[in-house]
Amino acid sequence: MNENHLPIFGIGPYLVLVMGGITIISSIFSYYHLIPVYKITELNMVFLILGILLIILGIIFWVLAVVISKIDREVENNNLVTTGIYAYVRHPIYAAFFYIAVGLILISQNILLFVLPIIYWAFLTVAMIKTEEKWLIEKYGDDYIIYSKKVNRFIPKVI
Repeated sequence: MNENHLPIFGIGPYLVLVMGGITIISSIFSYYHLIPVYKITELNMVFLILGILLIILGIIFWVLAVVISKIDREVENNNLVTTGIYAYVRHPIYAAFFYIAVGLILISQNILLFVLPIIYWAFLTVAMIKTEEKWLIEKYGDDYIIYSKKVNRFIPKVI
C-alpha cells in the first residue's frame, strides 16, 4: 500500500481469479461429468433464468462501480466513495464477480456446486476484513466505520 493512497487494485484480481477459476473448472467438470452431477430436473428453467439474471446483475454492478463511479480516479484522489452503487454495497466490484460466479453455477444446474457460493462468501468476507476494510479504516477512520454500519458488504439492503 502506497502512503499517498490505497492500492487501486488491492487483492481483487487474485480473489476474482481464484473464484472465477474454480467456477469455470467446476462448471466444465460438471458439463463433462468428471464430477458427480445432481440435478433437480423440475427446476432446470428456474436455475437457468436465475443464473442469467445474476450474471446481468453482476455486469450492471461492475459497470456502475468501475465505469460510472470511476473508482480508480476516486482512489487516486483519496476519496471515500459512498455514493452511486457504493451507497448500496460497500464492495460492488467483488459483489459483481460473486453474482456472476453464482449465476454460472446456477446455469450449470449441478446441485453439488451450490456449496461454492457459501465458500466464496466466506472467502471474500475474510479477505475484505483482513485487507481492504482494514486499509479503509486506517485511511478514513470513523467515516468508513459509520459508512460500513449503514451499507452491506456485498448484498444491498432491501429495507
